[in-house]
Amino acid sequence: MIRMVIAVFFLTVSPAFGWWGGGHDILSMAAIDALPQDVPKFFRDGGRAVAHASYDPDVAKNRGTPVVRNAERVEHYLDLELLEGRPLPMERFHYIALCHEMGLRPEKVGFLPYAVGEWTERLAVAFAEHRKWPNNAHIQNKCLVYAGYVTHYAQDLCQPLHLTAHADGRPGEDGTMQHRGIHMKVDALPETLGLSRSLLSAGIAPTSVDSLMPTIMAQFSAGFRLVDEVYALGDVLPGTDPQDPAPNEHVSAFAMERSREAVRFSASLLLTAWRKSAELDLPGWLDRSVDSK
Repeated sequence: MIRMVIAVFFLTVSPAFGWWGGGHDILSMAAIDALPQDVPKFFRDGGRAVAHASYDPDVAKNRGTPVVRNAERVEHYLDLELLEGRPLPMERFHYIALCHEMGLRPEKVGFLPYAVGEWTERLAVAFAEHRKWPNNAHIQNKCLVYAGYVTHYAQDLCQPLHLTAHADGRPGEDGTMQHRGIHMKVDALPETLGLSRSLLSAGIAPTSVDSLMPTIMAQFSAGFRLVDEVYALGDVLPGTDPQDPAPNEHVSAFAMERSREAVRFSASLLLTAWRKSAELDLPGWLDRSVDSK
């Protein structure tokens, strides 16, 4: 049945030009829809709040707030080619040390997989608080906000152009830059193609993972291998201009695969955070019951 629904999508898809950039909204709500019943009800009912928070990492890149802009923008990518085949360390500061060893400025290379892992573990700690104080609305709200950050960075990790030094064009055979603007077109595909949360979450059965950072790095590697495929589609990607080409079957298939993988990966991290929270000890000095006094 799921394959039939997706097949119908490929037969009927047409570009829905309009506002672009809301892909995180759609993908985040679909990820919440895909969660199993053992995840708390407040969280499964909180898709709209998670989607709201999923915008925040991009909103913070405001030119009028340069301190947070400079700190935030480097969390959204990692230009793997600059590491010249060296394996990515599993922790942020080991990665920074590697960059320094290679004469690289880490803020120029990017930090995306570490943002994914760190926000997933922040959510796990917040979930541990919820287990101890299940009726505390402040903790519930915090979980939903943290989840928006998890889904945002997880979805960036599933977009191959966030993983390469060729994020928005690369040199052609004659040395001239080709496909300027491709990044926006790929980012906008969920909206441009009118993908719905129900279609994106259909049949997704996320599983939790035992080894968080190795799983994130494997996801990174899988996405990086798709960079050439993205550029092969460069001439036929639709954009926000009505004169742009209509999506062909290859674009539609790529958009569906990456969008559903982003939903699956996001949901897997959210579920991992929930199940990991059962193992966490909170500090003895922490008393959230004072919130209700």
